[in-house]
Amino acid sequence: MTSSRPAAIRAVDAALSAANVMMRVAARSVFEVEDRVTTPQLRVLMMIAATGPQNLGAVASELGVHPSNATRACEKLVQAGYITRSDHPSDRRYIRLELTDAGSDLVNHVLDQRRTAMTQVLESLPDEEQKRVAAAFEVFASAAGGEPIHDGRFAFSLQS
Repeated sequence: MTSSRPAAIRAVDAALSAANVMMRVAARSVFEVEDRVTTPQLRVLMMIAATGPQNLGAVASELGVHPSNATRACEKLVQAGYITRSDHPSDRRYIRLELTDAGSDLVNHVLDQRRTAMTQVLESLPDEEQKRVAAAFEVFASAAGGEPIHDGRFAFSLQS
């Protein structure tokens, strides 16, 4: 849906411009670990880091793939030592996936890279501009259904 309101058009253009920069920051952080994990595998690690232990069904849903594809992706993460896979104590059909220290370290490395890049951009602004940018991002995240987070992990989904 396109708005004809000039303020909305300006806001959309500004958001798209900022999103382009943020996507480049995110892409650079992914590039730094692509020799260790694929982008879908990194999404799995980020999901588990943000929400805690998961099951294969949740991972398949998040990736938008068939559970057998999620199983293969997770098995490679197990073999690489980034996650553990265990049976749920009361439901043997439920496979619990949890980050290892190595998996947590990888996620933290990616998030640190993103935080450093964003800090460099924001520190180039005067303090008052930084406060305005922070307030605008908070309003935007809230409008999109976001939850307050402080470590760069994804913790929201867009409202329909």
